[in-house]
Amino acid sequence: MGKFILSTGLILFVVLFTTELGVASAVWQRAHATFYGGSDASGTMGGACGYGNLYTDGYGTKTAALSTVLFNDGKSCGGCYRIVCDASQVPQWCLRGTSIDITATNFCPPNLALPNDNGGWCNPPRPHFDMSQPAFQTIAKYKAGIVPILYMKVGCKRSGGIRFTINGRDYFELVLISNVGGAGEISRVWVKGSRMNNWESMTRNWGANWQSLRYVNGQSLSFRVQLRNGKTRTANNVAPSNWRFGQSFSSNVQF
Repeated sequence: MGKFILSTGLILFVVLFTTELGVASAVWQRAHATFYGGSDASGTMGGACGYGNLYTDGYGTKTAALSTVLFNDGKSCGGCYRIVCDASQVPQWCLRGTSIDITATNFCPPNLALPNDNGGWCNPPRPHFDMSQPAFQTIAKYKAGIVPILYMKVGCKRSGGIRFTINGRDYFELVLISNVGGAGEISRVWVKGSRMNNWESMTRNWGANWQSLRYVNGQSLSFRVQLRNGKTRTANNVAPSNWRFGQSFSSNVQF
């Protein structure tokens, strides 16, 4: 996405809003936002990133599904964005002076049967955020349905450590990595069993799920996680040797 040209009034609004939020040098971009999932956001649970209960996975209701161009085949899962309703275009629908930081937890699929500007909101190449209803109503009125927004990437703030949920079966460990702070978007993962001499690289299976084809049963497991900005954290012995498939473990490390 390239930088866009703003009117003088909107430039002033963005500068003032950026200063108010304490952002030193922000690059705002244009998109649109809708909402889904109901007033309690129950319909947002699960999704294309693989997260289950968004409350236990550390995300709550401040989430959104991303259109194809933003979702990037799941590589954007866990990333965070600051969103502002563009009051210069729809002052009647925006809640002025508000913003929200959301986490990408789902994919908004295209609807190629509808035009991009009339129902096919998530069609390529449109950048679009289908926000949870509570998140949307933080910045805009419910009756708006869809609003133009300004957005930018921001760091993720999480409570507690990175979380690892081990699914799969023997010789196929499918590990969901959640509650990731910092840049949020995971680029590489390694696993090391207590009886292994070296770290073994894992591969992205889908969304925030990473896989290993190594037999690691009966070993305590350590994980090393690298984000898109290159920062790396190591969670040593986060899963004890008696771990079982379907269990989740919280580490004591965070970005």
